[in-house]
This record gives sequence, structure tokens and C-alpha cells, in this order.
Amino acid sequence: MCVGLSVKVLSVDKDTMIVDSGGAKRKVSAALLNDLRPGDYVMVHAGAAISKITDDDADESSSVWESFK
Repeated sequence: MCVGLSVKVLSVDKDTMIVDSGGAKRKVSAALLNDLRPGDYVMVHAGAAISKITDDDADESSSVWESFK
């Protein structure tokens, strides 16, 4: 099973970005997506942002993860 995490973009620098994943800051690749800005939400898999998502998508994803705790 493949799992992607919804994260909030904190900063973007060329093909990398810093994201917030549940309070943990991580550096991930932004090479697959265009026009990312701080405040955007993205789905990350294997260290790369694979899709831009909406705030509602991020909230739903977080709710699902919380149900497993």
C-alpha cells in the first residue's frame, strides 16, 4: 500500500520546499509541481510533492489519520 501525506507548504526554493507535517518540518522535492506558494497544501509521497490539494482535502486527510491513532 502506498501512502501520501497532506502537508502545508511553508517555503519554496527552486525545486525544494519546507513543509509542515503535523508540526514536523521536512524538506521535500517540489520538482513535479509548478506554481507552489507558502500556505498551499500538497500531497507528499516518497519525499516528493505529487499533487496540490485544497484545504478541505487536507482537513479530510488529517481526520482519517487521526482515526487510526
